[in-house]
Amino acid sequence: QVQLVESGGGLVQTGGSLRLSCAASGRTVSNYFIAWFRQAPGKERKFVATISWRDSGTFYESAVKGRFTISRDNVNDTVLLQMDSLKPEDTAVYFCAAGRGIYTSSYDYDYWGKGTLVTVSS
Repeated sequence: QVQLVESGGGLVQTGGSLRLSCAASGRTVSNYFIAWFRQAPGKERKFVATISWRDSGTFYESAVKGRFTISRDNVNDTVLLQMDSLKPEDTAVYFCAAGRGIYTSSYDYDYWGKGTLVTVSS
């Protein structure tokens, strides 16, 4: 079992920054990749980025590469998503998820948090 809790969402203006946190716990969390997904109103949940808990290897969706940075805080067992140069199209509920590899489909993830809302105003 892996438990995931997101935090850090909020309202920000275009061009601004936010940092999301995903607190991960559970005996087997070191076996997983932790990913961020996002879901805009009326749209499907989409992959954003992922990081290996074991070696911190990362992979990004092309639309966020260069603007978002995923990292791991080893002290607090937390995965961070630093989001810079935010755009209105980044507005969504952001979820973290635990999966066994680098997958971009939500169906390949075993555990999910409840999400945190990010709103980017124009």
